[in-house]
Amino acid sequence: MANVPIGRIVAVDGPELTCLLSNEVMGDGQAATAPRVGMLVKMTTFQSTVYGVIGSMAMNPMPGAAAQTDHKFAQIDMMGEVLTTGDEASSPRFERGVSTQPTLGAAVYLAEKDDIALVYAKPSAHCVKIGHLHQESSIPAFVQTNDLLSKHMAVLGTTGSGKSCTVTLILQAILGANPCGHVVLLDPHNEYSQAFPGVAEVVDPSNLYLPYWLLNFEEMVTVLVREGDKADQQSQIAILRDALMEVKKKSASDDDVRLALTVDSPVPYRLSELVRTIDAALGRLDKPDRSAPFLRLKSRLESMSSDKRFSFMFSGLLVRDSMTEVLSRVLRIPVSGKPLTIMDLSGVPSEIVDVVVSVICRMTFDFNLWSAEGQAVPVLLVCEEAHRYIPRKDEGAFSSTKRAISRIAKEGRKYGVSLCLVTQRPSELDESILSQCGTLFSLRLGNDQDQDFVSRALPENARSLLSVLPSLRSQEAVVVGEGVTVPMRIRFDHLPADRRPRSGSANFAAAWQQDTHGADYLERSVRKWRLQQR
Repeated sequence: MANVPIGRIVAVDGPELTCLLSNEVMGDGQAATAPRVGMLVKMTTFQSTVYGVIGSMAMNPMPGAAAQTDHKFAQIDMMGEVLTTGDEASSPRFERGVSTQPTLGAAVYLAEKDDIALVYAKPSAHCVKIGHLHQESSIPAFVQTNDLLSKHMAVLGTTGSGKSCTVTLILQAILGANPCGHVVLLDPHNEYSQAFPGVAEVVDPSNLYLPYWLLNFEEMVTVLVREGDKADQQSQIAILRDALMEVKKKSASDDDVRLALTVDSPVPYRLSELVRTIDAALGRLDKPDRSAPFLRLKSRLESMSSDKRFSFMFSGLLVRDSMTEVLSRVLRIPVSGKPLTIMDLSGVPSEIVDVVVSVICRMTFDFNLWSAEGQAVPVLLVCEEAHRYIPRKDEGAFSSTKRAISRIAKEGRKYGVSLCLVTQRPSELDESILSQCGTLFSLRLGNDQDQDFVSRALPENARSLLSVLPSLRSQEAVVVGEGVTVPMRIRFDHLPADRRPRSGSANFAAAWQQDTHGADYLERSVRKWRLQQR
């Protein structure tokens, strides 16, 4: 069968070829060797062997012919070639792109196992194995570490398609080969801590320390300015700006810092001093009816300081410069055997979680920005539920978070900051940010809008793979972009039960078979609720 052509080229349109399939080879289409969508095929030219993937198939009647003379066609997307002449012929190597296109009438053959192994060969660059090819389970699938990380990536898939397991597998493979990595994972649902035993620093509200003075001005405004009408809030913002500048100047460690100071500078200061400064400005008012903005700011500051839910940010009578300690813990510098920081955001109050994400993202970028040139430590930031922070529409979005992630997407490569976006609704993501992701892991996507959105992000020679997205099985994905040598459909390696994220759905059928929860269960849950402990 390998030496029998499945058809001949009858049309050439840029990177796409049309093949008239042989009725003898096709038969009734039920044979295991019959051509199918997704299969690798090859054609020969005078100087190369060209490889492509069957993207679609159709049956059309010949004009003026009887119905039984239907012709079968396959649309082929060219992927690359192996040169068969010159110096390259002695050591065949697959290369992306096609220098010489097949001519009309050229025979088309199904690729053999050796061809598949050549096209999907292990890259010469540093790489890690994450699974095997869908069409040939004996051939491993690799991703190139540097291209994957330096040019950003995205993991896309509907709920239940296996995004969390995919992220876990990729990180385990990369960190297994690179034990001194630096990864920050934003975990909104407390899924990942059990998947990385012994190699992750898990940070949650019970041990998180993110002092208020690390917040920039926009973040402080988001936290403190919440009440009053628009005019009143503008007054609060002006008051807060003046007060912050004053207390930061007083608290600056030396004259050099004082001269470079801005309202965004991360300079430690006492919260009580900020309240006194606002009080002093209130005392200078000549009209008492203008006191409302001052009183609202003071009330909010006192409320945040006394609320235990915000103790990780607004607590402590003593103020010290702990910025290096915070950065050390978040960015894993030094690594100390734990290359991953999992930021468990599930217990962070919803009214401030966006601010926490903004601070983490901004600090990650700014630290590398201000590090000595050529000495910045490469960092990977993994953003779960990315559509929450970088939505396509700005309504309800926290602009500081979106701006911080956007800056990493657009400028992070220059400073060694990589981004991994994870979402079940890619159509709700900001398209300009997703377009910066050089590698896409597309799991099952059933929504038409999401498929259309992803299709615009796929390279031309990979769009034929779009048709399989709704039918992908669990543990399967289409991978395209800089991190792989060619677009491919893969099946991920199996994750042991004790190395999987906590992302399973509730088993209603099993749980509803017995009445096992009583009053003690309610009492424990209520107590945890009151203590704000999970």
